Amino acid sequence: MAKMERVREEVSAPPAPDYWKRKTDAGWRLAAVEWIREASAETGSSETREQIPYGLKIADDCVHLEAHPIERESLLLMLELIVQDRTLSEVAAELNDRGFRNRRGGEWGPAAVFNLLPRMIEVGPHVFSQDEWAARRRRLFRAV
Repeated sequence: MAKMERVREEVSAPPAPDYWKRKTDAGWRLAAVEWIREASAETGSSETREQIPYGLKIADDCVHLEAHPIERESLLLMLELIVQDRTLSEVAAELNDRGFRNRRGGEWGPAAVFNLLPRMIEVGPHVFSQDEWAARRRRLFRAV
């Protein structure tokens, strides 16, 4: 495959026909068009968007978050396997064997399980009794 050269130019107005002719005569072809504008107060900005925590989903009212049953089940399984001193690779393999998939539909890997450790620590106290969580938390921190 031939090496492709790319150039990105900022424009302040639509290019004139002679601009297009010069570019095509030089061997260039149009690959993409990108539009930008200032965000209004109603639309918000990308800085106000956040990732939905794993194990939760947007509720039907589009305002609140509620438990995502399958993600929550996989999160609890991860937590349980880790406190049983299973390696991250073993946890990922067990998730895949049981048919769990990540949000993108792919298989679990050890790095993805590791990245969810803070979420497991966050969810634990809400799922288990205080005494049960204290025991699991000690084992979880020992595993990390």
